[in-house]
Amino acid sequence: MDDIQIEPRELKVKMDNGAKVLVVDVREPWEHQIASIAGATLVPLNSLPANMKLFEGAEEVVIYCHHGMRSLNAAAWLRSQGVDGARSLTGGIERWSVEIDASVPKY
Repeated sequence: MDDIQIEPRELKVKMDNGAKVLVVDVREPWEHQIASIAGATLVPLNSLPANMKLFEGAEEVVIYCHHGMRSLNAAAWLRSQGVDGARSLTGGIERWSVEIDASVPKY
């Protein structure tokens, strides 16, 4: 599972190039209201099992959270469920804010 993480810059390049990447925020709704990546879908971690249909047919899925731990667990779980393209955003939304989009608030 060496490729289970993706660097923020790599995700940004994919997004800028129009790649079909499903970006999923596994934080809680209150966290998503504070800061999010444009176009991301909110699926709180505890509701992943109930939302498996969302991942059907997705070639690449990038999961993020605040610092990257919840998303790493989510990506590993999704892979165990057959979502082979699931990856975790290294450093989460915090690192995205620092390296990619400073307009995304830190909390």
